[in-house]
Amino acid sequence: MTAAARTTAVWAGLSAITVVSWFLAPAHHTGPVTASVGITVAVLALALIKSRLIIREFMEVRTAPRWLQLATDGWLVVLFGAIVVIYVW
Repeated sequence: MTAAARTTAVWAGLSAITVVSWFLAPAHHTGPVTASVGITVAVLALALIKSRLIIREFMEVRTAPRWLQLATDGWLVVLFGAIVVIYVW
């Protein structure tokens, strides 16, 4: 896969995730809005995926040393894990 095709595919994936996140948000529905742990966790999971794609593809971590790839992945897991724990707790 060429670099241009890869960038286009990642961009399309990021756009799709954005649309799915918007669809999950209750703001565009007409009924009363209530908090939902499931929807919140789903949106945070999508944000984790988007963050990883951006870091890997647009910050060139994909070609970085393995330790940096693992460090960024670990940082994302800890960050989003902490957000989920704080939200649920």
